[in-house]
Amino acid sequence: MEIIFQKLSIILVPGLLAITLHEVAHGWVADRLGDPTARLLGRLTLNPFKHLDPVGTLLLFFIGFGWARPVPVNPGNLPNPRRNMLWVALGGPTANLGLALFSALLLRGLGRMPTNGTGMSALAMLLEPLTLMVAFSVYINLVLMIINLVPVPPLDGGRVLAGLLPERAAAAMARLEPFGFFVVIILFFFSPLAERVLWPSVGFLTALLTGPQLVLVQKVFAILFRS
Repeated sequence: MEIIFQKLSIILVPGLLAITLHEVAHGWVADRLGDPTARLLGRLTLNPFKHLDPVGTLLLFFIGFGWARPVPVNPGNLPNPRRNMLWVALGGPTANLGLALFSALLLRGLGRMPTNGTGMSALAMLLEPLTLMVAFSVYINLVLMIINLVPVPPLDGGRVLAGLLPERAAAAMARLEPFGFFVVIILFFFSPLAERVLWPSVGFLTALLTGPQLVLVQKVFAILFRS
C-alpha cells in the first residue's frame, strides 16, 4: 500500500496535467483558427475531470503512460481545413514540449537548492517529493510529444502528415484512421520502432534537458517500476 501511494503521489499531478494540457492545446488552437466546438462544450479547461478517459487514465497509473479523451474539432468550421488541422494537430505535442522544458528548468533549479545544514532537514523532506514529481513531468511530457508525432493516424503526427501530403494521398491516409489503433499497437509492441527509436529518443531528450538532474528521473523509474 505504501508503494502504491508513493507511485500515485509522483504520477497524479504531472500525469494528469500533461494529458489534459495536450488536449486543451488542440482545442485552443482550433478555437483560435475559427472552430469554437471545444470551447462551447467546456473542454478548454485545465480541470482534468472534463478530459479523463477511463482506459488512458488507468494506464497512466499502471505503466506511466496514458491519454485523455480527444477534444472535439469540427474541420468544417475552419477556413482551410487541411492546413488548419495540421496546426491543430501540432498544438498538443507543442504544449507537451513547452511543459517538458519548463519542468526541466524547474528541476534544475530545485536541484541547486541547499538541503544540508541546520534546519534544512524539513526543507529536504518537502523538496524530495516535489522534485520527483517534476522529474516525472519531464519524462511524461516528452513521451507524449514523441509518441504523438509518429506519422500514423489517429496520432497527431498522422494528421500533420495528412496536411502536408497531396490531397489524394491525404485522403488515402485518412481511410486508415479507423484501423489506426491497431496499427499503433503493432508499432509500439510488436515492432522494433519503440525499442530502437521512441525510447532512445525519450532518453536522449530527457538527459539533454535535465543534465545533472537526470539521476532524479532515474530515481522516479526505480520507484515506479519496482514491485
